Amino acid sequence: MSSRVPSRSARTSTLRARATVLAAGLGVSVALGAGVAVAADITGVSATAGTASAVTAQAQAQAKAAKSAAAKKSAQVAAAKKAAVKKAAAKKSAAKTSAKTAAAKKNASWIAPVKSYTLSASYAQAGGMWQSTHSGQDFAVSTGTDVRAAHGGTVVKAGGNGAGDGPAYGNAVVIKHANGTYSQYAHLSRIDVKVGQVVSTGQHIALSGSTGNSSGPHLHFEIRTTANYGSAVNPVAFLRTQGVSV
Repeated sequence: MSSRVPSRSARTSTLRARATVLAAGLGVSVALGAGVAVAADITGVSATAGTASAVTAQAQAQAKAAKSAAAKKSAQVAAAKKAAVKKAAAKKSAAKTSAKTAAAKKNASWIAPVKSYTLSASYAQAGGMWQSTHSGQDFAVSTGTDVRAAHGGTVVKAGGNGAGDGPAYGNAVVIKHANGTYSQYAHLSRIDVKVGQVVSTGQHIALSGSTGNSSGPHLHFEIRTTANYGSAVNPVAFLRTQGVSV
């Protein structure tokens, strides 16, 4: 019994079928590879875009933080400058107030008309040197001693002949004070103020001497209720009421 030999037609069909399957498989592989490549490209682009976006966002955040810090520093500098100006103004105002207070305090106080002295003839003392009794307090000092305003006020008399009160006083000055009293300084060797001049407590007004009816260099000092002779009160007692001991 002889074996069956396949026909040419059958073999051709089989080969064609195999070729079709192979081609289909190859097509799938090619298609699959292309898809994977495309997906990889898309993923790469997406990753690159995300990185760029993150860098941009970070840069913007840093710029915003730097701007905020600069604004804060600028505000701090402005506040410090404003505080310094305010402090300087307050200091200036305090100094001005202090100066005014010191000036007011100085003008509110009374002092002795000379610094170093010896008390000689006293108020109401009897003697041949005066028409009746002594009208003031004498401070024995050498000629040329600094004579000071016992209190702040306005000069109302200044000159020789007792500034109008008579030759016995020699060169004299009379100062009117805000409390309604007057102080008189006589027997001066030199007068350094003029009528109408405003003087402060302790200000230099003249030099002591021995002009007029005087037995030696000294300052004759009076406290009066008017600018003129005849209205004198006890100057030592008055000064003591003002806290001045002589």
